[in-house]
Order: sequence, then structure tokens, then C-alpha cells
Amino acid sequence: MACRGSCCCGSGPINEDNARFLLLALFIIIYLLCGAAVFSALEQPKEREAKERWAQRFEHFSQKYNLSKKDLNNFLRNYEEANVAGIRVDTIRPRWDFTGAFYFVGTVVSTIGFGMTTPATIGGKVFLMFYGLLGCAATILFFNLFLERVITIIAVVLKSCHERRHSNVVLPQNGRRVSEGNRAGGATAGGGEKGEDLAGWKPSVYCVMLILGAAAILVSCCASLMYSAAEGWGYLDSLYFCFVAFSTIGFGDMVSSQRVVYEGHATAAYRLGNFFFILTGVCCIYSLFNVISIVIKQVLNWLLRRLEAPCRCCFPRRGHHPHRHPRRNVVAPGHLRARRGPSIETDAINDSETDTGRRMSGEMISMRDFLAANKVNLAIMQKQLSEMAIGHPRQPSSSSHQNGFSGGVGALGIMNNRLAETSVDR
Repeated sequence: MACRGSCCCGSGPINEDNARFLLLALFIIIYLLCGAAVFSALEQPKEREAKERWAQRFEHFSQKYNLSKKDLNNFLRNYEEANVAGIRVDTIRPRWDFTGAFYFVGTVVSTIGFGMTTPATIGGKVFLMFYGLLGCAATILFFNLFLERVITIIAVVLKSCHERRHSNVVLPQNGRRVSEGNRAGGATAGGGEKGEDLAGWKPSVYCVMLILGAAAILVSCCASLMYSAAEGWGYLDSLYFCFVAFSTIGFGDMVSSQRVVYEGHATAAYRLGNFFFILTGVCCIYSLFNVISIVIKQVLNWLLRRLEAPCRCCFPRRGHHPHRHPRRNVVAPGHLRARRGPSIETDAINDSETDTGRRMSGEMISMRDFLAANKVNLAIMQKQLSEMAIGHPRQPSSSSHQNGFSGGVGALGIMNNRLAETSVDR
């Protein structure tokens, strides 16, 4: 009790979930401040130059045609209203015919939202709120299912390459050179261990991130070639558009497939290619973002472990205090963390965690657990919702296996239970 007042924690052990959340919030705030400083330094001079040039043109035009500034400003406001409705100086495709409306709903459900087309009627705005609610949810589910299949395919391919590489390894035995596969199938204890290591092998999360990054770059480069040729944009501008669109940022400063006809190009084929690249690019970038989020979580866990040393006086000694209940996910040194008992919620996931040597920071969950984790998450969510609906919420158990973001449903639940690295086991 004497060290509590002098320690930075003050109130005792820190809840690991809260510590990670606060650390991530601090990182995002610092990241936003740094980004604001960089963009302000890069873009503010250009903004000032554009304002000065517009003021000169406005003054010159009003004097040349003997127009009052008030009338000219009113006319410009009318044009801004027409611009919102989709009216442009250059001829563009209709915004609200069937093909234009299909393009619009695609940007809605994908959450890109370019902003070049917006509903102007009350009925359209009300319908959009209900339409987007179901459409966005369904599209996010589609992205999650796409993510599952991409990770499954990558894991199968990497495991196949790993097995092929091990089968090609030859070792001397009794004066002969035998393959690792034959050695693993033999009766020796060493061969049995090698076979077990191969069966429990998990691909690296960094390898998966590299593959997804390469796929996203490939799709963006190919799409940029198409946009440069069809839209007349520079290649760098096309890459910029691909990232903005594929990441669903959707500024709307550059929008593809807006002309009525594309001369020298098959208009229908280009619009089909535009749809294909946007769909593929959004899926790839979505998957890449989720894998990067796992790497960020690993960095946060590393930082939490680094921050443990100054606050070790706050951590409980071996055993439990007689008047203190154990807290979930307490940040404590690894040798003080007690293994929790299995729970009904995590039995299907914890099977892969029994081999302590395999839970390295760059490893993914095994294929069996990979395919079973989403069903476990869904069952947990349905169970919790059912208990809350009947007014008997489930009491949290001190033996529940909680590891940071694990146990969630959706993108984080999928990724953390398939690329699982738990702070408890590390």
C-alpha cells in the first residue's frame, strides 16, 4: 500500500482493455495533429494563391461587364445550387437515369459516397436513410465474408509452400539422405516432433499483410492505367483516385465514369471495368486495413509491456489479495499472469493455444480454429442478445479468456480470432 501513492497508476492494477484503448486514442490524436500540420504546410499556400486569383478575376469580370458585385454573387449562388443538383458546365451523363442511379446506390452501400450526386427531394432523403441502413450493413457483411475467404486461401497457399519446402529438406541418416517428409513419418521421436510442428504451423501475419498489400497495389496500378487512358488523368492522379475510392474515403473531387460517351473507348466496357476495379479494390483495401489493425494491436501490446516496468509495484504479488477480487486483463508481468480455466465461449478457440511454443507474435491461428472462430463469435453474440432480451444478462466470469479485442463480432472479431495473438500467452 505504501507504493500506491507514489506510483503513476495510483488506483492499482490497470485494466488491459482500458490501457490499450487509451493508448490507441492517444496515438490517433497525435496522428491527427501530425497530419494536420503536414497538410496545412502543403496545401495552405495553394489555397491562399487560389483565393487571390479568384478575387482578381471576380473584380475584373464585374468591371468589364459593368455588373454589381451583389448581383454577381447572387448568380454564383444560383450556380452552386445547380451544381449540387448535378448541373455542370461540361456535358456529363444524366445523374438520375437508371444507370446513374445504380452508380449512386453503389457509392452509398459501399460507403464511398463521392458526393457528386445527392438526393434533392424529401422522399429521396428519407428513403436513403432506410436504404443505406440495410445496404451498408449487408455490404460490410460481404466484405467480412470476402476477408474470411481471402485469408483462408492465403493460409492454404502458404501452408502448402511450407510443407513443400519441408519435404525438400534432406538430412543424413545412416549414411543416406532422406526427405524430411519421410523422416517425419518414421518411428523416431524426432520425426514425430517434426510432424507435429508441421501440423501446427501457422502462417505469419506479416506475410499475409505483404501479400494483401501487393494485391492492392497491383489492382490500383492496373486500374490507374485504365483511368489514365479513359478519363485523361495523369497516372499519379489516377493512383490518388484509386486510393480515395478503394479506401471508401470518397472526396468527390475526382469521379470516374461521368461522361456521356467516351470517344475511342467502348463506353459499356469501360463502365463494367470501372465497376469491377472499384469492387475488387475496396475488398482488397478493406482486407489490408484489417490486417494492418492487427499489426497496430501488436505494437500496442509491445508498448504496454514496455510500460509495465515502471509500474510493477502496482501489480499484485503471487496469489490473490484476500479482500480484492481479480480484475480482468490486468497488465502484469508475464510470469504473474495465471492461466485461466476454459470457458464455454472459447473452448473452440483455445485448442490452438495449448502449445506454448507456437504462439509467436507473427503467427496466425490454425486452419481448424480459423474456420470455427466465426461460428463461435456468432453464437456468443446471439447468446448475449438473448440474455439481454429476457432481462437476465450474463455475468462476466473471472475465468473467461479475454485478450484485448478478442470476442468481438465483425471485422475485428474475424481478424483477431483468425490472426490471434493474445497478450496473455506472450
